[in-house]
Amino acid sequence: MTVTEAEAKSVLRRHRKIDSWFVSRYGMNLYRGCFHNCIYCDGRAEGYYVSGEFGEDVLVKVNAIDVLRRELDAKRRRKPLPRSYIMLGGGVGDSYQPIEKKYELTRRALQLVHDSGFPVHVLTKSTLVTRDADILKAVNQRGRAIVSFSFSSVDDRISDIVEPRVPPPSERLEAIRFFKGEGLACGMFLLPVIPGVTDSAELLEEAVAKASGVGVDFIIFGGMTLKEGRQRTYFEEKIKDHYPRLTVDYRHIYRGSKWGEPAYEYADSLNRSFGAIARRYNMPIRMPPALYQDILGGNDLVVVILEHIDYLLRKRGERSTFGRAAYSISQVPEYLWEMKGDLRKVRGVDETVECVVLEILDMGKSSYYEQLLSGDT
Repeated sequence: MTVTEAEAKSVLRRHRKIDSWFVSRYGMNLYRGCFHNCIYCDGRAEGYYVSGEFGEDVLVKVNAIDVLRRELDAKRRRKPLPRSYIMLGGGVGDSYQPIEKKYELTRRALQLVHDSGFPVHVLTKSTLVTRDADILKAVNQRGRAIVSFSFSSVDDRISDIVEPRVPPPSERLEAIRFFKGEGLACGMFLLPVIPGVTDSAELLEEAVAKASGVGVDFIIFGGMTLKEGRQRTYFEEKIKDHYPRLTVDYRHIYRGSKWGEPAYEYADSLNRSFGAIARRYNMPIRMPPALYQDILGGNDLVVVILEHIDYLLRKRGERSTFGRAAYSISQVPEYLWEMKGDLRKVRGVDETVECVVLEILDMGKSSYYEQLLSGDT
């Protein structure tokens, strides 16, 4: 393993629109590259421009804390940063990969986030995050903190094959139990689910059942993307020793799309299977509104709820204009409450969407969304 130290010009990434999966406008990569080296990681794909050998070479942004301190300093800004969760994790490097023990960039970044008053959402595969329970509890008391763990399954044996350098799922589940005992909200990101390896109904139900057992607040679910080039070549080379038949299967599931997504018929069947299981366990499949309704401003709150509605409708096989409306609203520079009478002029906002938006602006919530979440519609 090779570590390279470098200085960064910027650390905090501001998204053009709020991310409704993480309910975040901001993210950061304190490390570029990841020693976890999970065989399915799409950070290996050429489009992420991670130099060196992915999984073996990691770049450390040694000045990240000084840069982040300036970026979060409200006195240096003419306009305050819109409020949302700040996302730590994901991207092209786990914030709690092994070298965090030495550099402690994530721990120090959490302290800055706490000082700034922003809520934080951590996503990791590593139980090293329990080291920072003290700061996360302080963030949670001042605003809110969510700790999420990603899983491809909850089977330790399979995990040892596809993600051999991370703590086994059983330990990640115990870490969730620990954080729940400390009063923090926790999520499971059950993704990527690997075709032919972790996508069986039995393994999906085992994951949901165990997540429910440790008190997970929500599960975000998704299949595996497999991009042509470095990612696909590496993955298929590693998987063939344990599941040799899958190379042929993947020719039918992954057909060379730009984004590496699986064929629609496979993805649709997989999502329906997971959705039925989640309903049986009454498990939210998006972050519950109670975790963000008091954090987001009007436009961002509208965008998140509309995108969640769109997701839920499409998972039921229904047509939806809510997603298109959410994107259009995310590009509107005005505050929505200033244009209540002109909402229908926004692309994708029909009568149904308008009613939902007006209720969100007036009440901070949507009864239609809550009905979808409860399965009453």
